[in-house]
Amino acid sequence: MAQLHCLGEDQWNLVEVEPKATGRNPKIRRNSLNGCFWTLRTRAAWRDPPKRHGKWTTAYDHFNGLCNDGTFHAIMRQLQGAFVDAEAIDSDLWCVDGTAIRAVRRDAGAPKRGGR
Repeated sequence: MAQLHCLGEDQWNLVEVEPKATGRNPKIRRNSLNGCFWTLRTRAAWRDPPKRHGKWTTAYDHFNGLCNDGTFHAIMRQLQGAFVDAEAIDSDLWCVDGTAIRAVRRDAGAPKRGGR
């Protein structure tokens, strides 16, 4: 059963990379990557993932390592490409956040100088 904010089997097979010589179990890598996606998607604190994702420090360290060596960006490109190829998303339209914020001038509330 697919869990919310987790990579499905097809997605995992697409992004699975050869493990570095850490000796870590592939299931732990998958759980920590899912913990990264859960944290990024929900905007929760790194210390708050569900227990199924393992220790938060493992996910956090994994995310930092993947970002530092460019692997996380490559994973996101692979996933994006797969969704575009499947026509599940439109490659011309990307919305990062649906929040609308009204722009205001920085000096709008500042007192006017010069007397006029």
